[in-house]
Amino acid sequence: MSTDYSELTGDYTIDTSHSRMGFSARHAMVARVRGGFDEFAGSAHIDGEKPENSTAQVTIQAKSIETRNSQRDEHLRSNDFLDMDNHPEITFVSTAVKPAADDHFIVTGDLTIRGVTKSVDVDFEYTGRGVDPFGNVRLGFEGSVTLNRKDFGVSWNAALEGGGVLVSEKVNLEIEVSAIKNA
Repeated sequence: MSTDYSELTGDYTIDTSHSRMGFSARHAMVARVRGGFDEFAGSAHIDGEKPENSTAQVTIQAKSIETRNSQRDEHLRSNDFLDMDNHPEITFVSTAVKPAADDHFIVTGDLTIRGVTKSVDVDFEYTGRGVDPFGNVRLGFEGSVTLNRKDFGVSWNAALEGGGVLVSEKVNLEIEVSAIKNA
């Protein structure tokens, strides 16, 4: 690894107003629909000397899903997809952190969607450290992982007349985090 991460050690809280929990999926086999979640909270403990001792956790409110189409959003909140009435939260709790090449880390964790928990590996890139105008130390990370939504019991679909399905099984999670070091 080329970077000294020792100055990053500490406890951090995700700044939700400068972070994004997003996703994209194919629609009708041709277009990509993008969306995100407006309500989430998370924290991390960073061990800069031994990154493998770092931890992170995030809780997302399923009702906060947003794809810029209210009818689609209501369908995504329903039992066909996220079943938010029975499973109001999507959670991620890290179980391992492994340094990779060039400011990348593989964060393994338990992702729970719709009451189903699976281990996933999220590839995160450390994008930098800075001090904001209010004196807060901030860290930036961007990550992504591709999931099969059926693995989490999100299996609704509709066949298309010309073949294929309305919604792809593969969903890309896209995570952009600005985290503030706790005082």
